[in-house]
Amino acid sequence: MTGYAVVMPTLGRPCLTRALASLAATSGPPPARIVLVDDRRDGGAPLPVPAALDGRVTVVVAGGLGPAGARNLGWRCTATPWVVFLDDDVLVGAAWRDELAADLAGAPADVAGVQGRVAVPLPGDRRPTDWERNTAGLARARWITADMAYRRAALVEAGGFDERFPRAFREDADLALRVLADGWRLTRGRRRTEHPVRPAGPWVSVRVQAGNADDVLMRRLHGRDWYERAGEVRGRRGRHLAIVGAGAAALALGAAGRRRAAAVAAGLAVAGVAEFAVARVRPGPRTPREIATMLVTSVAIPPAATWHRLRGLVRHRAAAPWPPPPRAVLFDRDGTLVRDVPYNCDPAKVEPMPGAREALDAARALGLRTGVVSNQSGIARGLLTRAQAEAVNRRVEELLGPFDVWEMCPHGPGDGCACRKPAPGMVLTAASRLGAAPHECAVLGDIAADVAAAHAAGARAVLIPTPETLPGERSGTRRATDLRHAIRLLLNSTSTPIWPIE
Repeated sequence: MTGYAVVMPTLGRPCLTRALASLAATSGPPPARIVLVDDRRDGGAPLPVPAALDGRVTVVVAGGLGPAGARNLGWRCTATPWVVFLDDDVLVGAAWRDELAADLAGAPADVAGVQGRVAVPLPGDRRPTDWERNTAGLARARWITADMAYRRAALVEAGGFDERFPRAFREDADLALRVLADGWRLTRGRRRTEHPVRPAGPWVSVRVQAGNADDVLMRRLHGRDWYERAGEVRGRRGRHLAIVGAGAAALALGAAGRRRAAAVAAGLAVAGVAEFAVARVRPGPRTPREIATMLVTSVAIPPAATWHRLRGLVRHRAAAPWPPPPRAVLFDRDGTLVRDVPYNCDPAKVEPMPGAREALDAARALGLRTGVVSNQSGIARGLLTRAQAEAVNRRVEELLGPFDVWEMCPHGPGDGCACRKPAPGMVLTAASRLGAAPHECAVLGDIAADVAAAHAAGARAVLIPTPETLPGERSGTRRATDLRHAIRLLLNSTSTPIWPIE
């Protein structure tokens, strides 16, 4: 069984008890860890944890980060190859863990995520309400985090969820599009999960119009065709704008004394609202309460949707891609910064890789902290001393400039240390010494061990292949032709200016 952890953000709603009870009752291999992310701003009573899950549940406090930030906090607390995101109002199936095990075990190496099959139960004795139909759309949605398993390596490379999405809306589609752009695939598995319709007041359809601002951010980040690529419906944005425009024109014309023209504009606005209301009432239960709710909210939705869209246009007018640029870059030494001379103990043999000095100067000029994380097993093998390795390091600094931190592992492959790459020890220590979180760092190296150490620590990675890089090591992460290209991959996707590449 491939190891996995479950991450579940929560606001402590009553549905959490039922969600955890379903997770405890299902059959199959248990998760290595269940991370409950308490995102309540003002705290509250301890979260309920079933006795059957005791010992596997960790509660971390987010304090109001929002769904995207809470999920990031949660998955960064894990170390398993897979992370399964569940909403706190879902009920997993009786065989969910067995089905999940099959989903993950059957996922090819290029698959970054496997989505569960989400069902939304609707009443059988009447037509569903507008809100119930809205929730039922989750069953057709792609990549929703109601039940979505991601490889941890893909989350690390993508930078996790974009925390500029403040609601549980579009942040999952945004992550999926970025993961797909990184060259991964996303598939649908066999496991089944139920997503009940949560209770909601009559104004819920007006409140959810705030998502129009998130749609603006999606277009800014992913282009005009993001709806089609994400499998989403464009909705009534144009019609809402027309209704608001007609209403505004009616008011302006009336104020100017042009009553006939004002009446025509008002008639168009009323006709637009009427068509919208009828479209919402027709498929529903058509009870007096539902009809009244649809009539009132159909008047309120067009201006609310238009307002939130305008707010998004202003707020996200200069939005840069996620994730933000790293605060620190950690370099492998041999084969990355300098040409690889096996077990080099002679400073005179140090030769920088092409473009290394320019790349480092540019990174430093942009305020990036720099460090080196280097395996030096020759010390354990008796082929050189620590003093000789440090002399080589000093020569590297003479040629390439000072580094903020050096981490060197003197152990051999069989010593079982926590620092030798692909273990994450040196990356974690270097990040701590630099005052940066691991996800704020990037590791540049020429072999798979460099990439694996970065991912194990939670840092991004860029592979810079050399003739010594094995063919099987060239997949699964971003690749660059040289150090200058690697720095550009880390920074040029943002508004940060760097030197032109010929």
